Amino acid sequence: MSGTTPATRDAAQRTATGQRGAVVAALMLAMALAALDSTIVSTAVPQIVGDLGGFSVFSWLFSGYLLAVTVSLPVYGKLSDTFGRKPVLVAGAAVFLLGSLLCALAWNMAALIAFRIVQGLGGGALQGTVQTLAADLYPLEERPKIQSKLSTVWAVSAVAGPGLGGVLAAYADWRWIFLVNLPIGAVALWLIVRHLHEPRRESSRSPGARARVDWAGALTVFACGGVLLTALVQGGVAWPWLSAPSVALFGTGLALVALVVVVERRAAEPIIPGWVWRRRTIAAVNLALGALGLLMVAPTVFLPTYAQSVLGLAPVAAGFVLSVWTLSWPVAAALSQHVYRRIGFRDTAMLGIGAATLILFAFLFLPYPGRAWQPTLLMLLLGAALGLFQLPLIVGVQSTVGWAERGTTTASVLFCRQTGQTIGAAVFGAVANGVLAAHLGGTGDLDSVTRGLDGGVAPEATRRAVAAAVHAVYLGAACAAALAFLVLLFVAPRRFPVLRNSADRAAPETDQSTPGADRSAPGTD
Repeated sequence: MSGTTPATRDAAQRTATGQRGAVVAALMLAMALAALDSTIVSTAVPQIVGDLGGFSVFSWLFSGYLLAVTVSLPVYGKLSDTFGRKPVLVAGAAVFLLGSLLCALAWNMAALIAFRIVQGLGGGALQGTVQTLAADLYPLEERPKIQSKLSTVWAVSAVAGPGLGGVLAAYADWRWIFLVNLPIGAVALWLIVRHLHEPRRESSRSPGARARVDWAGALTVFACGGVLLTALVQGGVAWPWLSAPSVALFGTGLALVALVVVVERRAAEPIIPGWVWRRRTIAAVNLALGALGLLMVAPTVFLPTYAQSVLGLAPVAAGFVLSVWTLSWPVAAALSQHVYRRIGFRDTAMLGIGAATLILFAFLFLPYPGRAWQPTLLMLLLGAALGLFQLPLIVGVQSTVGWAERGTTTASVLFCRQTGQTIGAAVFGAVANGVLAAHLGGTGDLDSVTRGLDGGVAPEATRRAVAAAVHAVYLGAACAAALAFLVLLFVAPRRFPVLRNSADRAAPETDQSTPGADRSAPGTD
């Protein structure tokens, strides 16, 4: 790939100095919108169901949004590499705001679910393009700052979402959950249009040739991801795992996987290019962050139930036990640069995930019933370990590719993490329900136990059954963390091939385990 001209460097410099702050503010607002809408609806479900009906399908308010975000990530990643980040981010924000407005106007549950999917299609653009732009705007040595800011925004928004949704539903109307997105999103959109000026980049295509978009690949990737994720999300919930719907969905999904491979191998510019998995660094990061998504299900989904059922905490206190990791995660992420500059990206990530493995395994040795400070301390330590694990991998893998491949690379990483979470929810849900049923004589599941609490204290047999179920889930999460450690150890190169100029050049140099060695990529600044 060729270098930039003096004019493009001047344009990049103007963005970096005079207008970068406004762009960063827009990225943080966009990230907040994407994070809030993953959780804000949860506490307003009773009001929504009471107004619109559709209790039997309300879970699709979450599943539909998640599916749309996940399957659209690879498509937006490729489009941002082809046409630039700004048009993709503007279009995604517009779709997200349109979906928010339509959700506020929904007249029944089916319409609301459909509009949540529209929201998710915009949310996929927000998540992937924000992370890509963060790498475009900052040189390697400054990327931990912006990534820690985005991590903080995501953590605070994810934790605050349920509370904000409950307040709006109780004291205003549930429709305000979606209407509140409009002014925030409008400000973010205005800042992006006004202040984001991407430098013109020289294309590798011949003069006069138009960019070719792999629409067939986009459609097959979308269909394949949608079918397989639907099978994972609804299996064991809407129907048994071995029932006809599950078999049909998984069979269709596998057939679509084969179709994706055929279509993408024939495409001139595929949505999911083969180099994403042929390059050791990217493949290892994809697998490691897929394992991260898998293990994150244990605390985020099951710890609140454990805190209420076993420890006897109120919902607010149970939420605090979980939320403490949002304090240590961004702090550890921001400080990780001091570690990976000395020992490299891979070894820093291995240090973090190794510690996370031990912390998750330590959960099994908590006394029964125990005290609230014990899991709280473990969550604080887990957040620090995962902050040390995730950020070096994201910063490192983004620094191994040039501008024209960074969107696709970032999207593949986020796609694998989201897919890991979906798989984790399905697998760990089945494990937890199986253990719970075994302890309670073959009846009951974790959701029914949670709904049956109603502020009261669970019976002793139920408390011990929930403790055993959550212990089994944490053991699975520890195994996922150990798997990530092994992937980094045996698949990832010890030194990531960092580009000298991560904005455009293709000449790599490996990261060194000496102070300041990874400061070789000035980025677009």
